[in-house]
Amino acid sequence: MVDYCPMTTLPAAAGYKAGDVLVLVGELFGRGYANGLLEEAKRLGMTVLGTTVGRRDSDGTLRPLTAEELADAEALLGSKIINIPLEAGFDMESPGGAPSVAERLKKAKPDEWESISFEPGFIEQACAAGKARFCANLQQVMAELEKQIPASASIILAHTMAGGIPRARFFMPLLNRVFKGSGDKYLPSEPFWNSAIGQLCDASFNEVTADTFKYLIDASAGLRKRAEGAGSRVACTAYGYHGTGILVNGQFQWQSYTPYLQGFAKMRLEDHAIAARKQGINATVFNCPEILTNSSALFLGVELSLYPLLIALQQVAPEQSVPLAERCKALLADGCSLDSLMAVAADYLGAPLINDALEFKAWPQHSTRDQMELMLATSAKLMEMHRDQKQLICAELSRLVFRCTGRLMVQGSWSSTEAAVWLNHDTIATLVTDQRGADLLD
Repeated sequence: MVDYCPMTTLPAAAGYKAGDVLVLVGELFGRGYANGLLEEAKRLGMTVLGTTVGRRDSDGTLRPLTAEELADAEALLGSKIINIPLEAGFDMESPGGAPSVAERLKKAKPDEWESISFEPGFIEQACAAGKARFCANLQQVMAELEKQIPASASIILAHTMAGGIPRARFFMPLLNRVFKGSGDKYLPSEPFWNSAIGQLCDASFNEVTADTFKYLIDASAGLRKRAEGAGSRVACTAYGYHGTGILVNGQFQWQSYTPYLQGFAKMRLEDHAIAARKQGINATVFNCPEILTNSSALFLGVELSLYPLLIALQQVAPEQSVPLAERCKALLADGCSLDSLMAVAADYLGAPLINDALEFKAWPQHSTRDQMELMLATSAKLMEMHRDQKQLICAELSRLVFRCTGRLMVQGSWSSTEAAVWLNHDTIATLVTDQRGADLLD
């Protein structure tokens, strides 16, 4: 595990310029963290090149995007995409003709999760097949990049891959119990994680979230050598999560969503950056604050640590944060105030049941029934304080987070010396009060 290393001062201005290139390794879907990278790269005049995970036909065959799919994906990205499938993971692999993980779980019932198992060596074989496919396609992507990127260009290879829940309907009701269950529906995360099904998820998270970063670093050796030989720079970046520094009981301190089972893979991601640094490779995992994403519906409560960001901004930048605060107020239900909303969030985050249980060296922690029920009840209460539960204050704050982290990552990648850096709420507040980030509150 890396040491806790928050970014305490803003990075020096990066040397990226027009003609330099940001490569997004991982397809862009909707709005999320990667949009901040894109925004910052385009602000600097950099060229953006995207990639795709490809698509699966009805028979399970992985293929490139069709012309129509490619046009839609490039319109969303606002740039060109290298149309070679970079789907990560192994849940659709059939090693030696054996049924895939997804096929095996088609008829499985969620209440059978404790009895499900796989024959010895199967997961390892499927994983090896998925790795071989991914790495072969990644080599093709690298060959295309060498054709399209001048040696004189500095490059950011931005790893944006995450997740890894195997594709089977079996998982959703089970994971709803783990991440959203209360009362009789509560399923403790620890016994789930220690089961054969939990270990399957662990292997899948590792492959998709973490090991693809290592594959990217390894595959880009030729591209990096060519660029560096021409006097250019290459940075390998990745999005991490390892808790976040937020305001708790009036002070900035490390805090985390629980249970964050993907955390084991996020630490493995950091380990790959550590190994790369030892080889002299500029690789950094930027651990970012939580935001609302497409997956937040599953991880209910992950948004709770976003609320103190508004308080931090009001303390550090009282005048600059007024427009944001007004936008947030407009989202509240009649009779609700920002002060009352923030008080509910602060009571939860500062509660001994939540606050005292967290320990950086023991992260990620497993759930307890009391902790889950308090988290879910608080999340529901805060959502009820909004005028429309589809238009949340956390969405406004999320937009600020991904814009700020994108700028910090691009600027920090130029001269970073750390394998893992935390971009905490105080870092974001500092950025928006500086002339280098004054536009981000717009």
